[in-house]
Amino acid sequence: MTKAPPRLDPADRRILAALERDARLSFADLGEAAGLSKTPSWKRVQAMEKAGVITGYRAMIDPAAIGLGTSAFVHVSIAFDRHEDFEGAVRDEAAILACHAVVGDFDYLLQVMTGGVPELDDFLRNRLRRLPGVRHFNTTLAMRDVKPRACLTEAVR
Repeated sequence: MTKAPPRLDPADRRILAALERDARLSFADLGEAAGLSKTPSWKRVQAMEKAGVITGYRAMIDPAAIGLGTSAFVHVSIAFDRHEDFEGAVRDEAAILACHAVVGDFDYLLQVMTGGVPELDDFLRNRLRRLPGVRHFNTTLAMRDVKPRACLTEAVR
């Protein structure tokens, strides 16, 4: 049975939206964004961390600035009895930023980033095809990012 998500009131949602835009805000600034004082905003953030609503904090990094200029999406088909092995191997592969189990012609959709096309080719030929259970895959190269990452709080309005 799936655990029900915690109930979030409008102030909680304003805090989450502010943190998504800038996770370095002070609790006083968070409180101001939510219409609260510093202490109540701090307590709400603590409660949302404890409930698993807030799962961490991280910096947004420009991929090109650290040498990751090529982005691709790879649909992968897996042998029926190898899904668990494949998922475990995917978690250890640094070039795979995201892996989604999907319904359709393929079993998984991967988001992959590499330094360039030669590195992507090496990844596909020498690493991905050797992961457990890989039967075949289809790669789509991203030409440019139009909307690389939206704020989740904007999707629930």
